[in-house]
Amino acid sequence: MYNAIKNELRACWELCRLHNNIGFWVVWLPTAWSIAMVYHAQPELPALTALSRAAAYVPLCFGIKSLIMTIDDLLDADVDALVERTKMRPLPRGAISPVHAWLFFLLQATFGVYLSTKFLSSTALRVSMFAWPLYLIYPTCKRWTNLAPIPLGLMFKVGIFMGWCDLTVDGSIPWSVLVPMYIGACLWTITYETVYQHQDKSDDIKIGLNSPALLLGDSTIPVCTATALGFLSLLCYGGWMNGHGPSFFAGIAVAAALLLPQLLSTDVDIPDDCRKLFLGTPLVGQAILGGFVVDSVLSRLTNGIPL
Repeated sequence: MYNAIKNELRACWELCRLHNNIGFWVVWLPTAWSIAMVYHAQPELPALTALSRAAAYVPLCFGIKSLIMTIDDLLDADVDALVERTKMRPLPRGAISPVHAWLFFLLQATFGVYLSTKFLSSTALRVSMFAWPLYLIYPTCKRWTNLAPIPLGLMFKVGIFMGWCDLTVDGSIPWSVLVPMYIGACLWTITYETVYQHQDKSDDIKIGLNSPALLLGDSTIPVCTATALGFLSLLCYGGWMNGHGPSFFAGIAVAAALLLPQLLSTDVDIPDDCRKLFLGTPLVGQAILGGFVVDSVLSRLTNGIPL
């Protein structure tokens, strides 16, 4: 009995991908960018408030990532059993029953809704609801479209709006700044996710699934280079529109130096190359966050604005 409970708890851990936190970073980082942006734009906002809100989003973003990973495994269990990379996930290998996995998902969803209503502002909560249907749509995408990274980006990057909505002092939301940032962040998702899906292309062909890797084939690196440049360009535009200075653009330059050479040297027919690019994703976003934070702090210091 004890061992059975222990094994199911371990399976729940794996369903949430708590052993691999890239999903957390790609959800939390855009939210943190947004918090740094509103901190820069609204001098009345104290640093402690911005930092505490960024910290509060850590468990929320872990929860979002875990919820999405769980529902993805539930709806894809039959497919995962046929793919070499995923056949040892908890459901295909029988480590947890589908009934218990669904109960675990419902527990996460209930707790997530509670946390969201408790900690998010009403505006941020309403914005987040845009992404909720995508939690169920995304796991089915490979069955009917080659464009699964698009809904993935739309739901993972909605924090770009939420961070600002949560902290704005005067109630203003600069959609003309945030929408280009959101589109750019979605292009980032398309970039790393398309390359990552090349790992499964042989199995996808056998099973009859769709993926951007199969759609693009040998054109993957040129297309993903274009989406990566679009991502960096739109972030530059958003940062410029928000009044950011040299430190921010230095962060973008570091991110470009981390992303573009790695992308251009990736051989999509070598799974380790695809995995390596994907594993470097958090560092790209962290470099951008560093640029935002340093620029915002220096701006306040040089203009005599209290931190």
